[in-house]
Amino acid sequence: MSEKAGEKSGLIPHLVVKGAAKAIEFYTTGLGATEIARMPGPDGRLMHAAIKFGDALLFLCDDFPEYCGGVSRAPNGPSPVTLHLCVPCADTAIAQAAAAGATVTMPAADMFWGDRYGQILDPFGHSWSFSTPLSAERKAAAEKRWADESPFGKAATEAA
Repeated sequence: MSEKAGEKSGLIPHLVVKGAAKAIEFYTTGLGATEIARMPGPDGRLMHAAIKFGDALLFLCDDFPEYCGGVSRAPNGPSPVTLHLCVPCADTAIAQAAAAGATVTMPAADMFWGDRYGQILDPFGHSWSFSTPLSAERKAAAEKRWADESPFGKAATEAA
């Protein structure tokens, strides 16, 4: 599908955070996003903002519980949703995010499905994962390790 200038299409995640201006700073510094737009309200909180990761858009805004029946919509602890980025080097991306203030929840490792994969929790309660495709040799080694060490891998190889 082609897009005209300014048109948006596809799925665009929209995060609610406490401190959207600081979140934009983290996402640009820690995750490599590019800021596209921000629209502050009269009190300085962001009513809407847009950032990009490559060609993918992400919207975010500050929490406005006063317009949501007094209920906060920002995560109070880890979000059950994970946002995923395909990156040239998962280890580098995770280290950059951690240096900017993220908590590493899963260090990068070679996974049986063929990616080097890891996860972080950003300072605003949102989970992010990163992956980089493995070479054929590293994928084969990761598959073997999973088959040898994982109870799921053992069950799968025993059933075959």
